[in-house]
Amino acid sequence: MFTIQSFCFNPFQENTYLLYNENKEAIIIDPGMYNAYEQKEFSDFISSNQLTPQFLLNTHCHIDHVLGNKYCMEKYNLPLQIHKDDLPTLQNANVAATIYSIPYDKSPEPSIFLTENDSITLGLDILSILYTPGHSSGSISFYCEDQNFIISGDVLFEQSIGRTDLPGGDFQTLINSIKTQLMPFPDITQVHSGHGNVTSIGNERQFNPYLT
Repeated sequence: MFTIQSFCFNPFQENTYLLYNENKEAIIIDPGMYNAYEQKEFSDFISSNQLTPQFLLNTHCHIDHVLGNKYCMEKYNLPLQIHKDDLPTLQNANVAATIYSIPYDKSPEPSIFLTENDSITLGLDILSILYTPGHSSGSISFYCEDQNFIISGDVLFEQSIGRTDLPGGDFQTLINSIKTQLMPFPDITQVHSGHGNVTSIGNERQFNPYLT
């Protein structure tokens, strides 16, 4: 069974996720730590809980979600896994870092590309890959059926949606992704977003102004 630990990192207040099981195995999703203090906060949690990271995943590759890629890849000896359509976004992250004047240790290239037909297995726990473009060309979300939760990246927020004015973004594509890939899940399904609070499919079905 997954335990979900979130960290709010960097000036964009991005949610970095650490999922771990009873065997102390862990999955890192969207590492956003961008300075030594945040790196230490993250690694101290891992070491104090005696966790062993097994996977490093990006829901998408905007700068605020990849600032800690290099650190995690090197410290925990993990390959990076993303959707292939977001590779150009990752390769242009240094441009975004310059625009926002944010220090950035350039992320190494991914060695594994995920598709909607894949899943991530950690012990007895499974994350299904959902292809949810629109915020970026290769945005993906991770769904755990057994525990009814989604890690949505910047696709869906509490009573909001991801922005679509960046390269690779498209409003209608994003709305279609949300309605076809996320909204069919039960109302009780928790949504852990890339920014802000935890919400649920039921809450967004009822109150999200972009989906009514």
